[in-house]
Amino acid sequence: MNGRWRRTREPRSGMPGYAGRNNGGVSETGTLTLAAAPIGRIGDASARLRDALADASIIAAEDTRRLRRLASDLGVELTARIVSYYDQNERGRAVELVGELLAGRDVLVVTDAGLPGVSDPGYRLVTAAVAEDVPVTVLPGPSAVTTALVISGLPSDRFCFEGFPPRKPGERSRALGALADERRTMVFFEAPHRLAVTLAAMAEAFGADRPAAVCRELTKTYEEVRRGPLGDLAAWAEPGVKGEITVVVGGAPEPEPVTDPTELAGAVAALEAGGTPRKAAIVEVARRNGLPKRIVYDAVISGRK
Repeated sequence: MNGRWRRTREPRSGMPGYAGRNNGGVSETGTLTLAAAPIGRIGDASARLRDALADASIIAAEDTRRLRRLASDLGVELTARIVSYYDQNERGRAVELVGELLAGRDVLVVTDAGLPGVSDPGYRLVTAAVAEDVPVTVLPGPSAVTTALVISGLPSDRFCFEGFPPRKPGERSRALGALADERRTMVFFEAPHRLAVTLAAMAEAFGADRPAAVCRELTKTYEEVRRGPLGDLAAWAEPGVKGEITVVVGGAPEPEPVTDPTELAGAVAALEAGGTPRKAAIVEVARRNGLPKRIVYDAVISGRK
């Protein structure tokens, strides 16, 4: 075998069976496996990923050339049938792959880096497989989202992943504006040539002083993490930045509680103007400011008098 990694495929007998449809009958289906690939260093690949690549009968790859390079770097001899599976053909390919799964053949999904389904193809196939009662499993591993989050130095107890911001300026401004009051730490992906304008748009939407971190080339030789206010990071990125980029932005600070009766009545009036019933508006203003509902109610009544 010339030092190449190749495993003998074990029979599926004895594995938990699932009822699936196959030409109108009932038979054991294949298993859909989503496999995390290294986001930088090949040494981050798990032994399970190596085994899965060697054992697979069908591999759906975001980029078949990168898959072959990954296998070569891991010393794995691929014997699987390899099909392309990327954004533009995901919908149609999902139908085809579910058919293979229902026929009893396993399918392994590998994207260019990180975990399939996280801003990469995979979601539609998982949804289709679940609808057909096909078993789905994951080979966990590297993810730029969680790697950037924990290295950013920003709160990681609650966070949300927002993917790539819209490319068009107007859509980007509206999308970021809708997140201005988000309390959780936010994680974004961005292309290097759009980083400066996106950071500037974030500074405008969230405030130039909002803490953030730009994580570049995570786990690779030239890994770099820049931390600071969004305004400073936008200026730093202006000359140009290269590499794979993940941006982590701190959540909006908790607002100072309002106790002044006039301000409380004004907050209720603002919600009412937006269509919220008065009773619900009083409850919401009380919740925001950690006050009993009676205090807010009294402020509204006093304001009317």
